[in-house]
Amino acid sequence: MLKHHWKRFKIATSERFKPALLTCFKEGYSTKTLTADLIAGLIVAAVALPLAIAFSIAAGLSPQAGLITAVVAGFLISACGGCRVQIGGPTGAFIVIIYGIVMQFGTGGLMIATIMAGAILIILGLCGLGSIIKYIPYPVTVGFTSGIALIIFTGQIETLLGLNCTPALAQLGFEKMPGEFIEKIDVYIHSIKTINWYTLALSLITILICVYWKKVTQKVPGSIIAILVTTIGVCVGKACGWEAMHQVTTIGSKFPDVAQGVAFALPSFDFSNVDIRALVSPAISIALLAGIESLLSAVVADGMTGKRHHSNTELIGEGIANIASPLLGGIPATGAIARTATNIKNGGQTPMAGIFHALFLLIIMLFLGKYAAMIPMATLGGIVAVVAYNMSELHLVKGMFKSTRSDVLVMLTSFLLTVLIDLTVAIQAGVLLAAFLFIRRMSESTEARNVTRALSGDFHPTGPRADDLNQLDIAIPKGVEIFEIYGALFFGAADKFKDTVLSQRRRPKILILRMRHVLVLDATALHSLEEVYSHTKNKGVTLILSGVAAQPLMLMARSGFLDKIGQENVHGHIVDALKRSHEVLELPLP
Repeated sequence: MLKHHWKRFKIATSERFKPALLTCFKEGYSTKTLTADLIAGLIVAAVALPLAIAFSIAAGLSPQAGLITAVVAGFLISACGGCRVQIGGPTGAFIVIIYGIVMQFGTGGLMIATIMAGAILIILGLCGLGSIIKYIPYPVTVGFTSGIALIIFTGQIETLLGLNCTPALAQLGFEKMPGEFIEKIDVYIHSIKTINWYTLALSLITILICVYWKKVTQKVPGSIIAILVTTIGVCVGKACGWEAMHQVTTIGSKFPDVAQGVAFALPSFDFSNVDIRALVSPAISIALLAGIESLLSAVVADGMTGKRHHSNTELIGEGIANIASPLLGGIPATGAIARTATNIKNGGQTPMAGIFHALFLLIIMLFLGKYAAMIPMATLGGIVAVVAYNMSELHLVKGMFKSTRSDVLVMLTSFLLTVLIDLTVAIQAGVLLAAFLFIRRMSESTEARNVTRALSGDFHPTGPRADDLNQLDIAIPKGVEIFEIYGALFFGAADKFKDTVLSQRRRPKILILRMRHVLVLDATALHSLEEVYSHTKNKGVTLILSGVAAQPLMLMARSGFLDKIGQENVHGHIVDALKRSHEVLELPLP
């Protein structure tokens, strides 16, 4: 028995873990494809370099953490993932989560939470839950994405304006910058008089270059040009003795170790004070965000390439990357939509492009660290601000306000909870609220109507409601009432159905429930149906069912309801149900 289950597990695992890299190699890997992947990998590395540094610093960590993540996770996501052109690494969406975890649990807590998230992703993939993204409502996605974008931008205000927040933090009783949105805004308000105008100028120059450089060319990313222009400008200013340039904070002045290079090593932390149970929620947040963002990126890539990704493999690859990255000093990672799109647009065809991108970053990281130290912090702040704006996708938010009120409510709830409380709470509450509103809409669309009067001239049902009753060759005997049910008959509509049927003043001899439009029946609705049967039986009324679909019929059979009501009182067509009513009333058949 154990061998049988183990064999089935191995078969299921092999079906759910099919790295795209192996598939591409089996199909053949030509020199032409190699060249295209090399070029695309180099360009993507140029795009990923400033983002990896900027995201890591924005999350309250050193630049090395972001670079290590881009190399390690970028390599493993491409090597083990299920998408041919996915580019993985640190993303802006993680800034909020990482910052909060580090504030509460320290870097050791972040390491454990990331490893736990990696394990969760692997389990989701092995269990075949790669389609999990389908169960996250669109308004929830728009809400928490725009909320994350706002938090990211808010976190860059200090860097963009060159604020000196130390006095304000002491005045407000904080040891370091708080993670909560309202409290952070309060610190900025108290520090607004400390604006460094030279830093603000560099931030604005960076933003303008990032926004408008693509009109010049899209082959070279605007972030690289912004870094070159501002870094050279600050260096020249310092060389010329311009005192103002010495007031501008650079990566090297804030993180002196960057100039010495980056080393891969297992971080040493004191885990004795870390509560694993308290890290479960942050780990779920990381896993949810990594899974959602990577699968969204893979879907976008499918649309651009015409290929199909393997979602379960993609989750497993993300999980492997998120276990390995923190072990070498990195942070959480996922598939990056912008970098994946850049890879596709520049000719990347296989996962080797992502692997080359990681190798190019490794070379830059090991040998060009001293030049990265010269980059102004304001430049990185400007780059992250542009990323936050693009991430907010304001056109989607505006479009949501043209949707239903319930969708707008779900979106705003997810947005506010993300900003004011926590991403995990926002997703959970958003999904639950969307589910409740959906149940409400479904229950409102479910109807049970008396259609017997359709034979007389005083009742004209709208739409396709029992219009065929007027065309039947069989008469509806006196004392027979026909109710037709429309929509899903489930717990949300069960009471409504029961009340409608039992509230009729006239007591018929036979009650026919026409269920041809009921495709779904659940236990609650079945219980209501049994109550209707019990009520009619006590009143001496015969209950007959007509047009019962496959799923409701199977449920009735399994529960024993068919035996209770009698097989002779369940028919596939209304004509047969009416013939049965003639038999019960002992009337001659027409």
